[in-house]
Parts: sequence; C-alpha cells; structure tokens
Amino acid sequence: MASVQIQAYKVSDVQFTNKVQGKQQLKFSNKVSYNVRYSGTQFCEGTLTVEVYDKENPDTINVKVTLVGAFRILKEMEKEFIHVETFKELFPIAKAFVLNLSVNAAIPPIYLQNVNMENQEIYRMEMGGK
Repeated sequence: MASVQIQAYKVSDVQFTNKVQGKQQLKFSNKVSYNVRYSGTQFCEGTLTVEVYDKENPDTINVKVTLVGAFRILKEMEKEFIHVETFKELFPIAKAFVLNLSVNAAIPPIYLQNVNMENQEIYRMEMGGK
C-alpha cells in the first residue's frame, strides 16, 4: 500500500542554455536537491531541483528545472521516510520533463541518472514557531 500520494505538481522554474555547435562530444553530470515542507500531519510539499550540464563545458549546455509537488500522507511515518517516498514520486516527472525538453530542443536526449535517495544523507531542520 502506498504511503504518500501525489495530489498535484507544477514546474515552477526552467533555465535552459544550449550553445552546442555541430557534433560536440558531451559528458553530462547532474545535481539534485530536494526539500520537503510539512503542513500538519497529512500534507506536505516537496521541491525538487535538478541541474544537468556538460562536465567539461558547463556553459555550453545547462538545464535546470524546479518542480513542486503537493502530497497527501496516507499513514503515519518518520519524516525521513516521507522525504524518500515523495522524492520517488516526483523524480520520474522531472526525468521525463528534462528528456522531453532536450528532444524538443533538437539536441541529444538527456537522460537523468537515477538517484537512490535511500542511500543519501537526509538533513532535517525543524523550525520553531515564534
């Protein structure tokens, strides 16, 4: 049974640079950041930013996309688990968006590398009410 359910998502920001000329050899690298904000115990919002660029010439080609997803939490669990589960729901959407953007820009398809969020350090910061 699912532990979180995506209710909606939107692409909130896209930055795209394409200065590729001819048949350049490109070696892609990517960065991923993900943050979750909670609204009570049943809802949260995840913000995923993915950046893909050429390792040797990052100014030649660069794609940066930020997606925001609204999630319903279906059962009580640790926030670290919610973080991982919501990421698993949102990342494939970002992956498809970047791929479609690259194909429509007439450049070689950009396939984001999978990220195993379960093996990543998750930093938790609790903000006290004032």
